[in-house]
Amino acid sequence: MSGKDYVEKDYYKVLGVPKDATATEIKKTYRKLAREFHPDANTGDAKAEERFKDISEAYDVLSDEKRRKEYDEARSLFANGGFRTGGPGTGSYSFDFGDLFSGGQGGGGGGGLGDVFGGLFNRGGPRQAQPRRGADVETEVTLSFEEAVDGATVPLRMTSQAPCRLCNGTGAKSGTTPRVCPTCVGAGTVSRGQGAFALSEPCKDCRGRGMIVDDPCPDCHGSGRASSARTMQVRIPAGVQADQRIRLKGKGAQGERGGQPGDLYVTVHVDPHPVFGRKGDNLTVTVPVTFPEATLGATIEVPTLNGPAVKLKLPPGSANGLTMRARGKGATRKDGTRGDLLVTVEVVVPQHVTGDALNALEQYREATASDDPRAALFRAAKGA
Repeated sequence: MSGKDYVEKDYYKVLGVPKDATATEIKKTYRKLAREFHPDANTGDAKAEERFKDISEAYDVLSDEKRRKEYDEARSLFANGGFRTGGPGTGSYSFDFGDLFSGGQGGGGGGGLGDVFGGLFNRGGPRQAQPRRGADVETEVTLSFEEAVDGATVPLRMTSQAPCRLCNGTGAKSGTTPRVCPTCVGAGTVSRGQGAFALSEPCKDCRGRGMIVDDPCPDCHGSGRASSARTMQVRIPAGVQADQRIRLKGKGAQGERGGQPGDLYVTVHVDPHPVFGRKGDNLTVTVPVTFPEATLGATIEVPTLNGPAVKLKLPPGSANGLTMRARGKGATRKDGTRGDLLVTVEVVVPQHVTGDALNALEQYREATASDDPRAALFRAAKGA
């Protein structure tokens, strides 16, 4: 990204969030917009595709704390005239902006605003057109509960920009070749004077490519790029969380002029399970038990997600809502170990009691008539 993009593009406006928006607000807004304008949901809609690219570009900057800070500083400096080097009656002078933005250490140390602006300041002479990194690609996938816990390899169909197959990315019609742009002399950028320094910006005549196509390719119309649909097998790691965003390096759109490919970002959705739930690396399950089991204690069988049932010892006098732990029966962690299965006890009250069971309960009620479980409640209420 050039310094001009940092100065002129309002990424907050692109996402529709205030400048003091939290990371959570930015993430929530991005997800909503990404789903609305995703190319898969707007097939053939060029405006939606362009909007999706702008949204993704804005989120890449604002979702990264360091890049967001640099972006805010860059826009603030330009907005406040922080680069004026002269004034009425003072004359104008020049100095090495490279030193200024690298911390004034003779260009030795990296970092600072020099990293933000990159090629913003032209340090003399035309430059060769640089390789251009491919665009990042966004997509979504829905996994079953089991696939999210154990990991899965899934096919993903994606649409992204790639070199045109007919012209091999040159943009020129078969049998012809592009010519070097006379305006930027093949650099792809031109310098524009601004007082004591010069701004480097993409050449308008060749649109930053460094070459001009006189007889354009009929498929890509001279751009050298075309939409490419492809299906690839992607491994989703075990233990992935619902709505987690996974980055797959180098799996995005192909670069230009030997540039590196972009990255693929996959947002994972997970279908709920009818029996099991999840808390981080642990799985959860609710197991019904009878009143005698809860009162007298028992050994109960508990189902697991992908394995045989386990037996747990229910202690005597277990209350409704008691949680026990089956170790190593949860979700897979990054290091290959597993979380636990959290088993919550639910005491089941029979709806219809007859015969011997009814007589036994009547006898139990008479035997425990002096034990009032609400007595302590009333004592506390009177003392309040």
